[in-house]
Amino acid sequence: PVKKKPRTFYSTEQLEELEKMFQEDHYPDSEKRREIAAVVGVTPQRILVWFQNRRAKWRKLEKLSVKGNRKYPTSSA
Repeated sequence: PVKKKPRTFYSTEQLEELEKMFQEDHYPDSEKRREIAAVVGVTPQRILVWFQNRRAKWRKLEKLSVKGNRKYPTSSA
């Protein structure tokens, strides 16, 4: 059986830094992930997973906001 990695818990400061980086670039390359990992204090693999999960959350929110806009269309009249 494959052992799952234990969940990584991020501090508020780490999350703020990750969110700031996410606003700059949703798809950081491996070099950028290594830089982020050094700043945040986790492995580049954890950064990779965090960005994958954050993009999924972002897409879900985008989809919900599009649905919401269709549900209540704004009239220009």
